Amino acid sequence: MTATTGTDDGRNGRDGRGGRDDRAELARLLPPATGFDLPPGRHEHHRERLMNQIDHDTAAASAASARDRSPARPRLLRPSFLAPVTALALAGALVAGYSAQNGGEGPVRPGSGTSASERAGQAQPVALVLNRISDAAAKSDVGPVRDDQYLYYRSKIQHGDFTSGKLVTTPLEEVESWSSQKPGPQMKLGLVRQDGSTLPVNAHLGDTEGTAPGIGRPTYRWLETLPTDPRELLAHLTALTPKHEGQDHDQAVFDEIGGLIGGGVMPPGTAAALYKAAALIPGVIEVPDAVDAIGRKGLGIARVDKQYSWHSEWVFDPETLAYLGSRSFLAEDTEMGKKGELLGADALIKSAVVDEAGVRPQD
Repeated sequence: MTATTGTDDGRNGRDGRGGRDDRAELARLLPPATGFDLPPGRHEHHRERLMNQIDHDTAAASAASARDRSPARPRLLRPSFLAPVTALALAGALVAGYSAQNGGEGPVRPGSGTSASERAGQAQPVALVLNRISDAAAKSDVGPVRDDQYLYYRSKIQHGDFTSGKLVTTPLEEVESWSSQKPGPQMKLGLVRQDGSTLPVNAHLGDTEGTAPGIGRPTYRWLETLPTDPRELLAHLTALTPKHEGQDHDQAVFDEIGGLIGGGVMPPGTAAALYKAAALIPGVIEVPDAVDAIGRKGLGIARVDKQYSWHSEWVFDPETLAYLGSRSFLAEDTEMGKKGELLGADALIKSAVVDEAGVRPQD
C-alpha cells in the first residue's frame, strides 16, 4: 500500500529543483516486463510493495511510471492488508515459478501426480463442502475487535521473480503485519515486518485524505456491516469489485473473497456468509488434496480463470476446516510457463488481536 501525501512536484516526478527525482528515474528504468496479456487489476498489488518502500513525496510519481511501462500481472491470493507488501520487490516482476516446501521433504508441485481435474472429479458438490466450512466459521469465538486495536497476521510465502527474463524462485520467507482498526480514512494503516525490516503501511495510492474502511481495507467493524444473506453479500461484493476489460469478473470476485477470508480474524457471521456466497460463484470447485505454502495438506476450494489459465485455491484443515492458506498455479501450458507451475502461495501461521502495532501476541 502506498502513501499519497506527496506534493505536486512529487506527483510530477520532480524533486522541486527542476530535475527528475532519482527514485522516479529508478522506477522509469526498471526492466520492461514480458508482455503477457493479463488483467490490469492483478498487477496493482505487486507494484505497490516497491512503492511502499519509496518515501511518500515521490511514491505517486514512481507508481504512475511503473504502471505506464509494465503490463498487468496476476496477483497473489493474499489477505487484503498483506497483498501489496508481500508480493514482488520490483514493478516488472512476475509471480511465477513457485515451489512450495513440504515440511523439509522437498518441493510440492501441483502439476505432479493426480491432475487438478481428476482430483476435482473425486470431490463432493462444492456447496456441501462450503456449507460445512461456513458452519465451522460461525462457531468462532474471536472478537469483537476494538477500534484502537490491531489485527496481527503472520504467514510464510514464496514466489518467483521474472525480472531477469527467467524464473527465479525465492526462499520461503516469513511476513508479519499489524492492521489498524481505526474508523474513518487513515493515512497510516499499520506495519509490516519482512526481510528483517519493519515498514509503515500507508494510505492507498490516490487516497490523499487517507484510506477509509472497505474492501481494500477490511476492518472488523466494516466486515460487521456486510450483509449476511449469501446472495445479498455476493451481489454487494460483486458491485465493490473493480471491473477490468478482458478480465473474468467472477474470478476477480472469488479472489476478493479469498483476500477477506485469508485475513485471519473476522466476525463469525460474516465469515459464514462469505463461504456460502462463494458457493454461488459459477465455476467454483472442491480440490480434495490441496496443499499450502509449507506443505500442509487439506481441502481446497478453487476456481480457474479460463481466459488466463489461472488456478486459484484456498486450503482448509481437513479436520477442523480452519483456513490454512492459499495458492495459485497455471492450469495449462501458457506463454508464462508450464501447466502446474506455481504462481504464488502463502500459509497462515498465526492471526490474533493485539493492542499495539509491532508487538507480537502472547502464545
